[in-house]
Amino acid sequence: MSRHGHNHPVKGPSQRQLRVGEELRHALAMTLERGELRDPALVKTPITVTEVRLSPDLKNATCFVTPLGGGTDEEVKDVVAALERAKKFLRHEVVKRVNLRYAPTLHFLHDTTFDVAHRIDSLLHQPEVARDLVRGDDEDEAETGEEE
Repeated sequence: MSRHGHNHPVKGPSQRQLRVGEELRHALAMTLERGELRDPALVKTPITVTEVRLSPDLKNATCFVTPLGGGTDEEVKDVVAALERAKKFLRHEVVKRVNLRYAPTLHFLHDTTFDVAHRIDSLLHQPEVARDLVRGDDEDEAETGEEE
């Protein structure tokens, strides 16, 4: 129970978390774009930083990354592992670009949202699903009395 006896549902990230996360995302993207890292996995693969989520105290940052244009599972693992190896350097570069009291600890994860979106899109374009969607539209028109 909370301090005043009220139960509050779990809230999303604060405006400060969102704003600082976006600044960190831009700083990381700029560092990766400039090619300052010498790891072979990072040199040959352009990387997209899709999102940075911060803990409420702004001391931990989870950075969601994906190779530009996707990639095989092996390439993705190599990129994430290379970023984990370079996290001290990246943290230093981020601190130079973003004015924060504490430098957040960076953690890197593969962003799977593009893969999920592609899977959903391919499912929606399957003949069985397309047939059901057309049938559903016909039923909606019959209920409203509209026809084209």
